Amino acid sequence: MATYTPPPYFPQGSLAPPDKNRYTKFKLVVVAAVLLLLLVLGGIGWAIWCLSKLWF
Repeated sequence: MATYTPPPYFPQGSLAPPDKNRYTKFKLVVVAAVLLLLLVLGGIGWAIWCLSKLWF
């Protein structure tokens, strides 16, 4: 007959202390993503404008 043994303990919290600059890094990543998106959209708009000027 098998005896009940509890499962091994896995800590729920992180073993490393929380990073104090985590939210600042996240904000910088979001700002960089928005700027990159604006740059890409501006490049697409500029390309469409140049092509329309070339064709018409």
